Amino acid sequence: MRRFEGYAVLITAAGSGIGAATAHRLAEEGASVLVSDIDGAAAGKVAASIREQGGTAREFACDVGDKAAVEAAVAYAVEAFGRLDVLVNNACACHPDAPLFEDEDDGEWAVDLDITLTGAYRCARAALPHLVASGRGAIVNIGSVNGIQDFGNHAYSAAKAGLASLTRTLAGHAGPRGVRVNLIAPGTVRTAAWAGRDEQLDAMRELYPLGRVGEPKDIAAAVAFLASADAAWVTGAVLPVDGGTTAVSSGFKIMRG
Repeated sequence: MRRFEGYAVLITAAGSGIGAATAHRLAEEGASVLVSDIDGAAAGKVAASIREQGGTAREFACDVGDKAAVEAAVAYAVEAFGRLDVLVNNACACHPDAPLFEDEDDGEWAVDLDITLTGAYRCARAALPHLVASGRGAIVNIGSVNGIQDFGNHAYSAAKAGLASLTRTLAGHAGPRGVRVNLIAPGTVRTAAWAGRDEQLDAMRELYPLGRVGEPKDIAAAVAFLASADAAWVTGAVLPVDGGTTAVSSGFKIMRG
């Protein structure tokens, strides 16, 4: 199934994990993909892999904390592909909590909010005129179950909750202009952030009703749905893709301790 023939897509933090899996999935379905990441070399490897598999991809080094870099990435996507139809906001930052809340660091709090929430705002603001012009524009924000209930990480969770709110308000603004805006809230996903912690991941699977943690391709499949015409009457939605963890009392607090 090639739902994205003729589409141009920009994905942030696409050099690995969820972003890379999403880039591959949308390219397999026919999209031309701009793989952007703060690590330009990582973005280049993903884009090269897509091209080796017969897809269309370019790479662009972009720090979503930098307004000029974001605007340059959007401009490059439009120049390279002639249009922009889909933006996937995947970039985030997550610092560990201090043992006591009163010891939290202002700088770490600011970074988590700036990259995770304000970065998505910068990207959406730069991309929106082009998404409107496409006539089928869509933004898919990658949130987290942390923005729905308590799994720790104060700053990251606040940023993800803010991203869900931005999804709703932007959906209301952009809907009459022909652009849909939705958010996916993943649970635990096996990415590089969990490198070296296989035992912890194995223990976590028992806390998920579906009996496993997520894989990047699980989130990529949900992005493909929300970005496609299959979701043409879906906007402002928060879609948990979490193996059922937000539907039940999972015991994560016990593990976190």
